[in-house]
Amino acid sequence: MKRLLRSPLLWTFVVSLVLLLAVGGWLLTDPATSRSEALKTGGIAGGAVVALYALWLNDRRRRVEERRQEIERQRQELELRRADQDRDRISDERFAKAVELLGHDADQVRVGALHALAGLARGRAIYTQTVLDILCSYLRRPFKHPRYADTAKLPGNTPPKEGEVAEDQELQVRQTAQRLIGELLPSADSEGTRGYDLDLTGAVLEYLDLSDRKIGKLLLRYGGLYNSTNLSGCVFLGPVYLTGAGTKEDKRIGFFRCRGAKFTQRAWFSGVQFSEDVEFDGTVFAGETSFKDSVFAKNAVFTEAEFAKTLDLRRARFEGFSDLKFRKAPDSVSLYNTTVEPSRDHELPAGWVVENLPDGRARLTVKDG
Repeated sequence: MKRLLRSPLLWTFVVSLVLLLAVGGWLLTDPATSRSEALKTGGIAGGAVVALYALWLNDRRRRVEERRQEIERQRQELELRRADQDRDRISDERFAKAVELLGHDADQVRVGALHALAGLARGRAIYTQTVLDILCSYLRRPFKHPRYADTAKLPGNTPPKEGEVAEDQELQVRQTAQRLIGELLPSADSEGTRGYDLDLTGAVLEYLDLSDRKIGKLLLRYGGLYNSTNLSGCVFLGPVYLTGAGTKEDKRIGFFRCRGAKFTQRAWFSGVQFSEDVEFDGTVFAGETSFKDSVFAKNAVFTEAEFAKTLDLRRARFEGFSDLKFRKAPDSVSLYNTTVEPSRDHELPAGWVVENLPDGRARLTVKDG
């Protein structure tokens, strides 16, 4: 009974009936108002109360539905956050386990760990830079192999020397790491992708192929690049440093290809010793560029290269054929003691000449005016 008395519907009908009787009775006191008009007007007044109740009830239902939807939305967000946390936890566990397995004695386990890390980076972009850092750190580990003892590049189809079983197995692991780095880097022509940094300082690499990839900062100081290296078509969004690469007996540089690449910032090749042919044709150097103290033991091709700022060639040595027919010459160039092989013909920019020296050497100079 108490629940019934608290019902808004009951009191709505009561008020509506009271208004009907009150308005109708009041109008009947007027002799000019007919009974039907009084009843009609009273019904309208009572109906207005019922209509107001209906509006209130509809608004109440709407607010209840909105609250229900808000609660459902919060529940779904909570479930999504919980799923994300579970995914993060599982990813972190996979990551930690894969890193741990990189120190395993068995080479196939190390290869599996590298693929696990790469798979994690492919599935969750937030891990990509970290995984690349780990792959690079693995390649920075000291490594020697008999195939690197005699030459930076094997002639023709000469088979490489075989090493001990452990050395050959480690070589396969390292080449897997190199390949995975190339696969994880975005394409050079991809839009809206970032450039990931690579720190390969002092690393010994063979057949490194990062062609047509977008790279952030590249550090390859004092590294070794055996047989062939392909950086053609790369876009470097950060500075590039190869300072001193190829200068040690156990860290040489073989055939170096960097055709049609673009260096958007500083490109520093100071003190690099290229033991084989070098190709920079069509490459754009948008920042400061230095080949100071570098040695080009064989052919060096810079055909159609573009230099937007400065070029430092001080004490550089071109011991083979050199093609320096730039598409766009640098704003300023430093040629102090830049030597070339006097017995070879060289393709030079307008205004550059070969000056023979009394000791039989020859150097590059720029004619005045």
